[in-house]
Amino acid sequence: MSHLSERPEKPVVGLSLPHESAVLHVTGTALYTDDLVYRTKDTLHAYPVQVMKTRGRITALRTEPALAVPGVVRVLTVADVPGVNDAGMKHDEPLFPDEVMFHGHAVAWVLGETLEAARLGAAAVEVELDELPSLITLKEAIAAESFHGARPVMTTGNIDAGFADSAHVFTGEFQFSDQEHFYLETHAALAYIDEAEQVFIQSSTQHPSETQEIVAHVLGLHSHEVTVQCLRMGGGFGGKEMQPHGFAAIAALGAKLTGRPVRVRLNRTQDLTMSGKRHGFHADWKIGFDADGRIQALDATLTADGGWSLDLSEPVCARALCHIDNTYWIPNARVAGRIAKTNKVSNTAFRGFGGPQGMLVIEDILGRVAPLLGLDPMELRKRNFYQPGLGQSTPYGQPVPQAERIAGVWQQVEDNGGVADRKREIAAFNAAHPHTKRALAITGIKFGISFNLTAFNQAGALVLIYKDGSVLINHGGTEMGQGLHTKMLQVAATTLGIPLHKVRLAPTRTDKVPNTSATAASSGADLNGGAVKNACEQLRARLLQVAASQLGSNASDVRIVDGVARTLGSDKELAWDDLVRTAYFQRVQLSASGYYRTEGLHWDAKAFRGSPFKYFSYGAAAAEVEVDGFTGAYRIRRVDIVHDVGDSLSPMIDIGQVEGGFVQGAGWLTLEDMRWDTSDGPNRGRLLTQAASTYKLPSFSEMPAEFNVTLMENATEEGAVYGSKAVGEPPLMLAFCVREALRQAAAAFGPAGVSVELAAPATPEAVYWAIEAARERNDDVRDGNGHALDGSEIRTDTSALSNA
Repeated sequence: MSHLSERPEKPVVGLSLPHESAVLHVTGTALYTDDLVYRTKDTLHAYPVQVMKTRGRITALRTEPALAVPGVVRVLTVADVPGVNDAGMKHDEPLFPDEVMFHGHAVAWVLGETLEAARLGAAAVEVELDELPSLITLKEAIAAESFHGARPVMTTGNIDAGFADSAHVFTGEFQFSDQEHFYLETHAALAYIDEAEQVFIQSSTQHPSETQEIVAHVLGLHSHEVTVQCLRMGGGFGGKEMQPHGFAAIAALGAKLTGRPVRVRLNRTQDLTMSGKRHGFHADWKIGFDADGRIQALDATLTADGGWSLDLSEPVCARALCHIDNTYWIPNARVAGRIAKTNKVSNTAFRGFGGPQGMLVIEDILGRVAPLLGLDPMELRKRNFYQPGLGQSTPYGQPVPQAERIAGVWQQVEDNGGVADRKREIAAFNAAHPHTKRALAITGIKFGISFNLTAFNQAGALVLIYKDGSVLINHGGTEMGQGLHTKMLQVAATTLGIPLHKVRLAPTRTDKVPNTSATAASSGADLNGGAVKNACEQLRARLLQVAASQLGSNASDVRIVDGVARTLGSDKELAWDDLVRTAYFQRVQLSASGYYRTEGLHWDAKAFRGSPFKYFSYGAAAAEVEVDGFTGAYRIRRVDIVHDVGDSLSPMIDIGQVEGGFVQGAGWLTLEDMRWDTSDGPNRGRLLTQAASTYKLPSFSEMPAEFNVTLMENATEEGAVYGSKAVGEPPLMLAFCVREALRQAAAAFGPAGVSVELAAPATPEAVYWAIEAARERNDDVRDGNGHALDGSEIRTDTSALSNA
């Protein structure tokens, strides 16, 4: 076992502990960025001047009327920017634009003594626009060839030979929806200037170092003149990885110009209309199978809806390509990616970061073609799993370790869920109920863990031990409710060999740990845990020398367990507090800076080849649904999940992450139907689903009546901190099984062997139309052997359904 993954005696990691802020959360005493406003004197409030047109050049911007509004202090415009007028890392996101690029684009910000004064001032600003044509939908952008950013192509094998060897070839098209993060806490920032003209910003951000960098270049400062702190976030899900920077820059600019603290906090409608979403995708595909239903070749083009600027669209697109294989070996493939430039908000990171979009394409393909191949969908999927010991690699050239876990978690789901018996019960139920159908589907996942950009796979930490034996840890990861801080406390206590109550964690801030990576890519615990462990190991090594001198032994024979240092084979012991005090008087350094970098990664973005991931997380889920044939309404009767988190650092936290990820994935795939005005009327480009009243989020009523989550046992991950694996993003993709079960239930209303197309999200309306399509199918599309009569060529198109 590797040094990084080995656990000591009586570790604190592996214990099921509540979230470190759980009591604060449930009592309402946890502080978030905007709560700090009420502890800050003389704060000004910022309010955006949004232009409710989709695209146009600004020909006039008159701020004088706003300054006449009582309580308005200043209007921020491009003329006020002392540095670079840009809020992004690609320099394509002007903080104060001269061209409106989406409906609701903010072109100026008003500072007021009260929020109401700022709002009235923003309403008084006069903006004149020379309107320009706009592109709203992916299809419009594709037709206009409106693209930006890189256009990667991933190839492996020989697709021409693969298709030539295929007994069955299918082609299709699939478009699926974007998704709103809908974190409970909207974007927020609070900035002030201290007596040394240093800028201090409280920000709800997943990437404090990048927020620091953007604020510095907007203000024309160096990074050491800007400090960013993230106390905690009320949710992030990727939506606060890149997009908080501009809002923090507005607050900082206002504070710099006025000398007073400035608060930016978007209301829900502003957050929905101004911030980016999960990228919606369009896919064109062609796939070939041999006579036994094994994939021979795949040719696909994935188009991401990037919105008006690049943001993180390039790495999102790259990760989608890297995950189109999911758990299936594809020997011959050509998959191209591109990013559509549309006049919508700039789409951004969202839990899974393109992985769900790529995996959804292959799962949709297999769900569609299984009936055409005369195979049960479960069987088709199992026949195409990566197999251990065969030297199979992903289409981008990375070997697949632990491939046996793909079938292993699947089989455990089948066994735990009594799938064979339930399938027979479902068949009997469907035969007896012409207007209600049930179905059960299983899908698996293989998700790569690490940032595709190798440089991001590093982290730092600062650990301080005080004379009284108490410990304070700082690390570069941010807490958005996912339990990262809880795990870091457990890692520190385990490494030092002390009880958990001895350790406290400080808020994340850039003057403690510099140059941090975003808390994203499910790598927070891997990277920061490695750094915390490294810092604690330095301290423990120093303390072992001190303990050895006191106990009369060699340092290699001393162990610190439960806060007591003991020599192997001896009754002598030294309490932790006494050990630390002794070390202080011996002038032993009691602070350490830790560092971790993920080894073994390499990636050629141009060739689209390499090993960008440290390891893969595996999982499988089964969902049983019941569908009403009259309305398309459905309910999820039962879900069974088995998920691989290695040796869990904190099982209660991890189970919560699996449950939450699954629910969020089910929301994306079945409920969350974003709508935009695509007409040529005056509101073209307007987001129509601007609130929880029009944008359907998962609630208790959508939860399965029975929800079983099991963490895979005996799953140590060599080379990861204490043998654990990432958990944040992978579970979201387990929800594919819900959509596939809905597809199969809809198909059950038609003749045997019918293939149905299903929109994403599979709303009750979409399910109803799939049911209607299944009912209208005739048996003459198939022969008596269950084979397609058209030479196995089928053209399917769900684009109309996904916009239904």
